[in-house]
Amino acid sequence: MAITSSSANLKTPLSSAELGTSHPPQTILSSKSFSLPSKPNTQIEISSSNKDKLYASADSWKWRTKVSFFQGFLIKEKDVKSLKEELLDAIAPLDRGAEATPVDQERVDEIACKLEAANKVKEPLKSKLLNGKWELIFTTSQSVLQTKRPKLLRPNGKIYQAINVETLRAQNMETWPFFNQVTANLVPLNSRRVAVKFDFFRIAGLIPIASPGSGRGQLEITYLDEELRISRGNRGNLFVLKMVDPSYRVPF
Repeated sequence: MAITSSSANLKTPLSSAELGTSHPPQTILSSKSFSLPSKPNTQIEISSSNKDKLYASADSWKWRTKVSFFQGFLIKEKDVKSLKEELLDAIAPLDRGAEATPVDQERVDEIACKLEAANKVKEPLKSKLLNGKWELIFTTSQSVLQTKRPKLLRPNGKIYQAINVETLRAQNMETWPFFNQVTANLVPLNSRRVAVKFDFFRIAGLIPIASPGSGRGQLEITYLDEELRISRGNRGNLFVLKMVDPSYRVPF
């Protein structure tokens, strides 16, 4: 959700560094890393005590499988309203995430995961609920929070993100003290994830600068309703936003 443009020396709420394409490391097993016996041993003796342990382990596995199978169903049946209230209460004292400890971040992420499991809008990029201006109320992204800077040099005012589903346009807006803006085209990768291609930055909301072409990334919408949106960047950062103006449309 944060944009960083090195050429314009500009930081806005959606960073190409934050959303740049990345791939998780893969574990590769080579046949040279281990050896197998030339003749497999097909006779295995199991003591009675070990049998009991195996049976107990099998029963435990069956129980965990049942819990996993019904987990999503049980979460969906919970009161979503109370989960949203719990999330907002957890976020309220954290200054948009700037004051969050690792424990705070873990708690917010845990509640967000429960809401994501209860998400009823399975194709958010086709939903009109996505239209409008959203206020960022929590993130784990340091490129947005800028906590290593003196507080006076951080974005201290509200940060907004607007999305227009019909035109697949997005706009990020900082308020005090910088008032920077950026607009972008959204390219759907599936019904929940988009590639973000930034086209124009506006310094202080006035001076337009064309994107150098490096401003791009991905964003996935994991929860959506009339009031709340949860998104995750491809670097794993969490973004929680609340709706402030559903009638707002991104300018061309």
